[in-house]
Amino acid sequence: MDITTLTTTIRKFTQERDWEQFHNPKDLAIALGIEVSELQEIMLWTPTDQSAKKVEEKREAVEHEVGDILVYLLRFCDVTGIDPIDAATKKLKLNAEKYPIHKAKGNSKKYTEL
Repeated sequence: MDITTLTTTIRKFTQERDWEQFHNPKDLAIALGIEVSELQEIMLWTPTDQSAKKVEEKREAVEHEVGDILVYLLRFCDVTGIDPIDAATKKLKLNAEKYPIHKAKGNSKKYTEL
């Protein structure tokens, strides 16, 4: 399934349940943040070097949260008229300018510190 078809499927799911009345940008942004927090909660207190193992141990729960995050993100984009592919492409271009390879490669400094 491609992103356009998935967005259409999510919209239909929402319409069938009469949930459009609840899906305004503010509430969708809050819901998205909550789902990201639920993903973070799975990883909480896990040492960094064990985080990949934790994902495998909790794979189903992680997949559910990733699914929730994507659904809310696509729903937010659908309601606000934002093309997520275009937004990501533009952001990658901007980040390439902020983080040129010769300055950013191999470090995690913010662009203002490069």
